[in-house]
Amino acid sequence: MNFTSLIAGAVLLASACLPAVAQQRFVPKPQKALLTVVDKNFTDAAAQYKYMATLLEPGRFPKTINKATGKLETSKSDWWCSGFYPGTLLELYQQKHDKALSTDANRIMADLAKEQYNTHTHDLGFMMYCSFGTANKLNPSNSYKQILINSAKSLSTRFNPKVGAIKSWDSKPGDFLVIIDNMMNLELLFWATRETGDSSFYKIAVTHANTTLKNHFRPDHSSYHVINYNAETGAVRERKTAQGFANESAWARGQAWGLYGYTVMYRETKDKKYLDAANQIAGFILNNPNLPTDKIPYWDFNAPNIPNALRDASAGAIISSALLELCRYADKAQAQKYFTTAETIIKNLSAPAYRAKVGTNAGFILMHSVGHLPAGTEIDVPLTYADYYFVEAMERYKAFAKR
Repeated sequence: MNFTSLIAGAVLLASACLPAVAQQRFVPKPQKALLTVVDKNFTDAAAQYKYMATLLEPGRFPKTINKATGKLETSKSDWWCSGFYPGTLLELYQQKHDKALSTDANRIMADLAKEQYNTHTHDLGFMMYCSFGTANKLNPSNSYKQILINSAKSLSTRFNPKVGAIKSWDSKPGDFLVIIDNMMNLELLFWATRETGDSSFYKIAVTHANTTLKNHFRPDHSSYHVINYNAETGAVRERKTAQGFANESAWARGQAWGLYGYTVMYRETKDKKYLDAANQIAGFILNNPNLPTDKIPYWDFNAPNIPNALRDASAGAIISSALLELCRYADKAQAQKYFTTAETIIKNLSAPAYRAKVGTNAGFILMHSVGHLPAGTEIDVPLTYADYYFVEAMERYKAFAKR
């Protein structure tokens, strides 16, 4: 057999195998009863966010509530969570087509727009892509695109080629702090390369992800929260946590950020090492003996007072959304587990134990998240990003019913 015939035969064989491989892919089947719950959640969430809008002063963004008074706590536009409120408004508008939702999103994004030039934060993906990125998906415009491009440029200024990462927190000279959360800001850079053709954004995202994959993860595939690099040499100085229980513990939301981030990395690059990473992180989370049966994680997988430790609804929401994307890429057995777990999380977050009644909770959708327990802030309260990823998870779940 000559070389041409050999290649032709291989192509035919590969083609013949394709249908069999395709048949092994997981086909999600959403539960009708849960889809009904999701639709009710969207209706109530829209009412909640319209209520929240009445509590906001001009130029202020929702942050959480004061546990002592039950009143809304707010921030300025430079707070890292500022993009979640308009993003959630726009996602709810897409579901409910209530003009009041998009009107308030546009109003508050006018205050947020100046952050496109903010080079003092790594959180521009959260701040700008969750807001203006969502707006641009729903109603593409040159104005939105330029804001996003400028945001990607600002984010890129924090990249250090010697370290191979984007700086997270500013700190003392010589230190270079990178947190696992920063994986969530890379999606903005991938978008910028697609939009502009400038591959530098893509290269920064991939380099950052590779550096994080190398240094943030333990042998069991759990993640440290913070890596401190030597800014001059790129050497790792220390591995620690800020918001978790201890340096060697697995802070739940940190694991969620890693799962979501590497799922996005695989979507954007199709590099199997990122799919492997996402699957490994998912394995750590879902097979962890300290994951409760309702799948809403404790705030830290190694919290000392489990089973009486506080739950983190925000981590649950992020995990469910990530799993509903990861199940599209994983093999059939893994995908089934991911989808079923996401269903369980959505179902339990929809129950009265976590979902607030309309007109309560200062307009937030979910209760019982944990922001920074070691610092004594945002403990067992609603948080904007819990709502954002809960809404996103429900949208992703609902989308499977349209297939």
